[in-house]
Amino acid sequence: MRCVICHCEPRNRRGKAAGKVNCKNMKQDCPVPACPRATLLPGHCCHTCPKALPGPPEKSSEPPFDTFEYFQDKEDELDKPYNDRSYLSSEGLARDDARTEFVALLTSGPEPWHPTSSAVAKARFTLLRSYLLFSISYERLGRPSRVRFSDPEGNVLFEHPVQKSAAPEDGMLCGMWRTVSKANVQLLRGEQLRVSLVTRAQPSGEVHGHILKHRALFAETFGAILTSSDPAHLGAGGMAMLTLSDAENNLHFILMARGLLEPGAGGEESPWVPLRVRILHQGRTLREVRANITVEDPDFAEVLSDLSARELQWLVQGQLRIVAETEGRHARQLAGTITARRGCDTIQSVLCGADALLPTKTGAVGSAKLALHENGTLQYQVRVVGTASEVVGVTLETKPRRKNKRNVLFDMTPSYKDGLAQGSWQSPSARDAHMLLQNELFLNVATKDWAEGELRGQVISLPYSGLLARYTEMPVPLAGQLVSPPVGSGAGGHAWLSLDEHCHLHYEIAVAGLGRPADGTVSAHLHGVAELGELGTRPHQHKRLLKGFYGTEAQGVVKDLDADLLQHLAQGTAFLQVSTKAHPRGEMRGWVHIPNRCQAGGARLAPGEAELSEGSKARDAEQLKKDPNSCFFEGQHRAHGTRWAPDYDKKCSICSCQKRTVICDPILCQPLNCSRQVHPEELCCPVCEEKKTEQEELKLERARDSSEGCYFDGDKTWRGSGTRWHPVVPPFGLIKCAICTCKGTTGEVHCEKVQCPRLTCANPVRASPSDCCKQCPAPEKSVPELADSMQADGPRACRFGRRWYLNNESWHPSVPPFGEMKCILCWCVSGETHCQRQECPPAACASPARRDNPCCAKCRAPDAPPEKVHDAPAEAWSR
Repeated sequence: MRCVICHCEPRNRRGKAAGKVNCKNMKQDCPVPACPRATLLPGHCCHTCPKALPGPPEKSSEPPFDTFEYFQDKEDELDKPYNDRSYLSSEGLARDDARTEFVALLTSGPEPWHPTSSAVAKARFTLLRSYLLFSISYERLGRPSRVRFSDPEGNVLFEHPVQKSAAPEDGMLCGMWRTVSKANVQLLRGEQLRVSLVTRAQPSGEVHGHILKHRALFAETFGAILTSSDPAHLGAGGMAMLTLSDAENNLHFILMARGLLEPGAGGEESPWVPLRVRILHQGRTLREVRANITVEDPDFAEVLSDLSARELQWLVQGQLRIVAETEGRHARQLAGTITARRGCDTIQSVLCGADALLPTKTGAVGSAKLALHENGTLQYQVRVVGTASEVVGVTLETKPRRKNKRNVLFDMTPSYKDGLAQGSWQSPSARDAHMLLQNELFLNVATKDWAEGELRGQVISLPYSGLLARYTEMPVPLAGQLVSPPVGSGAGGHAWLSLDEHCHLHYEIAVAGLGRPADGTVSAHLHGVAELGELGTRPHQHKRLLKGFYGTEAQGVVKDLDADLLQHLAQGTAFLQVSTKAHPRGEMRGWVHIPNRCQAGGARLAPGEAELSEGSKARDAEQLKKDPNSCFFEGQHRAHGTRWAPDYDKKCSICSCQKRTVICDPILCQPLNCSRQVHPEELCCPVCEEKKTEQEELKLERARDSSEGCYFDGDKTWRGSGTRWHPVVPPFGLIKCAICTCKGTTGEVHCEKVQCPRLTCANPVRASPSDCCKQCPAPEKSVPELADSMQADGPRACRFGRRWYLNNESWHPSVPPFGEMKCILCWCVSGETHCQRQECPPAACASPARRDNPCCAKCRAPDAPPEKVHDAPAEAWSR
């Protein structure tokens, strides 16, 4: 029922989330045709008039791209016996309620910012559930330092720091705003958010723009950034979004421009200003369009019909330029090169037997990654694992239009060797590039036993996730043939995995072919889990649940991998496994090899990173000095948010930089739950000597499942359901005044303050300085211990640094990194520390010197050389 559109409307009934389906027949909204003999075209819902003679151009009030042919049913000519369940159209992706596209044109004006630059940027945004993904390309702009989001009043809502390696190419940056609040989502959907690119030269933002929702975004396959032909013309810029028609070689485009018109450019008589748009090749005009625009509505849409084969080839190769110019007294010109759409998404494909034209179940898989460059070349890598017979063909295809008639666009077979096809397609057409970016192409792997194809997969753009491994590495293929024993599955998958500098594991998994609604094992969604383990004599002794996921993708971070798994990752004996209801012991598996020097609970640099780290320190030293939030400690500059072991105590202290302030704390050791403890020389705290028993390992493994345990970020450990413990909270250490409980049903950790019992004695004491509650002393005790004085409940002892001092005791303080301050004297009075510099009599001469007493100055002889003196802090202070 292609002419019926349904919507799922959420509603709240008695506090429970529910949904209501509303369907509407689109034929009821069809306009009345103006001609007597209207016809109903195939795939359309409304009667239309035959093609009219061309008349004068009119500025339509309808939003551009509404009349595009992308809403036609693309399955009319397909042969039904072929397997077609895996097809995802770009229209379906665009209409997904959980995915909304936005765009912004960023220039250096207009008000309230005075134009200061000729830079221009184009930003694409995708709201995916509560994440806002963005890819920004820019010209005439240095590398931005931050991407700033603000509300209409100018309040900063979010800032994204730009990393050098977080983009697939120069002139582009990628990022993500995680967990956007509902209020900010409303501002975004209401087109009330502004985005700015902050540079060192312009800390308030060099270019700015409103984030808009635009119907043209899902159809865009080519684009251009337009800059002013006159570099002195600041604040002007534009962007063009272009696409091809589905059936004909017509090029639709929308031009958005800022600064092309000045206020009052149309004069008092008419607000319209003539605009000329030209398409050029090597300076020669190929097409020209004229229209009238206004200052209030400078955007312009047009269709260039019947492009020639040569024009289409120039289009995909990036050899065409678009020029927009106004004429008259305020003539302005913007120009830019048209290229294939740029973005941060990854073009990839999972090839499996279930999606083959004639479905197979051999347990094989194909994994592909592709990249379309600005010059029109398509770079590809296709890995094939576990086929039942020899691979005889690897091809890039469209959907078959008739039975037994596959449409091959490009044959990759000559580049296939040892399970990998890699190379580049030098001459794809503009139509090929358009179909690739619209998710309309497929990869097919044919074997001797399956001439039509043993594996097939749709080429789909995977949204940006922040995982940089997608740009530099091939994914790990996941196949049923790699499971032990092998599984003859029609499903397949691949995954990217990487370890960061903190030894946290980042992963992203994509699967295909894991069942349809008719399958009994899996309902409408995939109910699978992925786990990481190692291959060996006891392959399931160490494994980690990564995530149970719905749909075809899973991604996340694991922060507490144990030492055994980290070692197996380094050796290449670890594996990633996806299990389903039909195959609970694993339906697909892939080997994982990540070289590292990680240890459980701490970060270690991978081989070769140590030298790089030292080199980067020298490069970043000057930058850190200029950072107003950096810290200077022990002769070294530290960045805000960094943590390190200080030189004065590398084993049992930890320091952190918090906005120009260095905070150093001793490491407090957590009580161990074991009978035998050892204290390694290189560690601050003792550890359990004995190995965990099989029962303890099984209990820990169950606790790691989110349905049976909790992960506490303080000490980075998993706890079993119902476990109670005192938390460790860096940098404070063990907190005995709080008790935490793991709620296994929800995976939440609930912590509350310890309630101390009422005591009947007059002078309660603490048995240990770290105890939370006091207790009554033994009857024979008459003098309170120092432990009680440490709590400073009355006129007791004082704590200074890491030492305790009795009442009325005095000392010279030691202040890292300067050492003992002999010119300052501290003393303890009723639990309070008082410090003061030694008082010196005033010197009667102009140039006093310090000789006998280094703290006080005396007059020196006239012929004596001057002395360099380093003054200590002079103010009196109390603590």
